[in-house]
Amino acid sequence: MPTQAQQQISITELERAINYWRSKHPSSRETMTLCPQASCLAELYARMIVFQTHNISIAEFSVKAKKAFLDAEQAFTGQQNKAA
Repeated sequence: MPTQAQQQISITELERAINYWRSKHPSSRETMTLCPQASCLAELYARMIVFQTHNISIAEFSVKAKKAFLDAEQAFTGQQNKAA
């Protein structure tokens, strides 16, 4: 089992976390801005696209991005468990 520092996050998992936060805090038509949680994750997502990578180490996440990702994953896992 990899340590948290070695944990690799796929671009799909990152996109799912961004979409979770976008659904919780949609941007208005006037501002067209992302909430802080989605914004810090979107920076990592953009880096993955630019460098054409499919995975990123969670060790590369800022404290804020790590919290946003883990909170979104916890919510997603909770939804999955309720559906089962």
